[in-house]
Amino acid sequence: MRVMVVWCPDWSVVAALDEAERSPRSPAAVLSANVVEVCNGPARSEGVRRGQRRRDAQSRCPKLVLLPANADRDARAFEPVLSVVEDLRPGVAALRPGLLAVRAPGSWYGTESDAAATVCQALVESGVWDVRIGIADDLFTAEQAARTAEVQAWEVVPAGGSAAFLRVLPVHVLQGDGAPGRDLVSLLQRLGLRTLGDLADLPGDAVEHRLGTYGAAVRRRARGEDPTLFAARTPPPELEADVVFEPPLDSVEAITFSVRTTAEAFLDRLAHHQLVATGVQVVAETDAVVCSSRVWLHPRHFTARDLVDRVHWQLQSAGTTSGAGSMRARKSVGRVRAPIDRIRFVPEVVEPAAAHGEALWGAASDDLVERGVARVQGMVGFDAVRRPVLQGGRSPAARQALVPWGERAVDLRPVDRPWPGRVPGPAPVRVFATPPAAEVVDETGREVRLTDRGVVTGDPRRFRVGSGVLPWQPVTAWAGPWPIDEGWWAGGSGITARFQVVGADGRAWLLVRAPEGWSLEAAYD
Repeated sequence: MRVMVVWCPDWSVVAALDEAERSPRSPAAVLSANVVEVCNGPARSEGVRRGQRRRDAQSRCPKLVLLPANADRDARAFEPVLSVVEDLRPGVAALRPGLLAVRAPGSWYGTESDAAATVCQALVESGVWDVRIGIADDLFTAEQAARTAEVQAWEVVPAGGSAAFLRVLPVHVLQGDGAPGRDLVSLLQRLGLRTLGDLADLPGDAVEHRLGTYGAAVRRRARGEDPTLFAARTPPPELEADVVFEPPLDSVEAITFSVRTTAEAFLDRLAHHQLVATGVQVVAETDAVVCSSRVWLHPRHFTARDLVDRVHWQLQSAGTTSGAGSMRARKSVGRVRAPIDRIRFVPEVVEPAAAHGEALWGAASDDLVERGVARVQGMVGFDAVRRPVLQGGRSPAARQALVPWGERAVDLRPVDRPWPGRVPGPAPVRVFATPPAAEVVDETGREVRLTDRGVVTGDPRRFRVGSGVLPWQPVTAWAGPWPIDEGWWAGGSGITARFQVVGADGRAWLLVRAPEGWSLEAAYD
């Protein structure tokens, strides 16, 4: 069996730049734990290398685009590449995002070079610019052949020529195996072995005794005796659903009424595969051009009524975004800017249906609440009804986040971080949206301040809150300060500290001393 490997270099960067809508020619790097995990060609030309710390990479390339690592994003972006190759040769195996293997389709296309040219052309036409192909007797040799090929080119290793091809390759090609490969490369270089041929010439029992099972397996690969097989994936089912309007419709109500049957069929198809959708992309098209697209997330899973509501909200929002508040905007309510001829439902996130089964006593009460909130959203707008969500932060206000009802909370700050300077529990009951101004004085009547080192100039003895909220009263107990200095790298104004104060009436308050003065942030009543 001959093996074809298709390699798309720096795939994590390619996928991240596409998601961020940045130019693919921008110098960019994907970071994990503030370390460069993958960088592209423009970044490497500026001196950026894999394994560099973030600040080192930025010092070498000030224009470097920093992107977060996201394995799910990389896999989703690689799915179209798998589909293109799968259309030409079934039995594709996704080794990892950016790398796939398939049995070399030689005779069908004439020669193996013709087959590689066909695959390469199909991928380039689909939008994948940097693609390289290798063909050999085994998986390891085919991958190394792909890595030696030029952009939009291929390298075909003749049958029986794997050992000769691999002999001249440097040992650092083994670093693709991750941490074990990097450790082995370091050891081989210290032993004076520079090429795979040097490793292949060593006695097998000596290599296994010194380098263990992994080292013996690498030696077999270096000799062109790689026994690794790959399992072809089963093509994913086609789960998208769409409805075409003939003639196109320009009424939101008419479109919403017409998509209900398609929404039910879409969910029935998922249920047939024992799946439910927790994330769905709704796409509206006009003359085969996407005019509105949004990914909707659900805290549980979508029903047909949920999908119909999302279509209604999305189209109504798209039809009234300009000129809000004017007579023209009020007239456009219920109509879209251009007639819609197609609505598509694309499952973005699907999960096993067994993970979303109903509780023992059903979920009728929850459904009633959700339907009631959905009616309110239909009247005041989707983003106008929000629910509070806890996130990480140092201040009580920073720990609050508001998420539209029915949407899943994403991009929140993690709660389990240390967050130095955060006030310890219990958490306050009330957090003021606009903290009122306050005054705090010491026993001499002077205002309590903070030094540049966060030291209090005096013990708080009396305090009051302006605008008649709270008159002067003595402080019976206080704790703090908890100083923080946030945003200093962006020209922050200075140190801010929080104090817990108990007044003579027994109520507790959270006061904040900022460079511009005192304010009341929260109450513990």
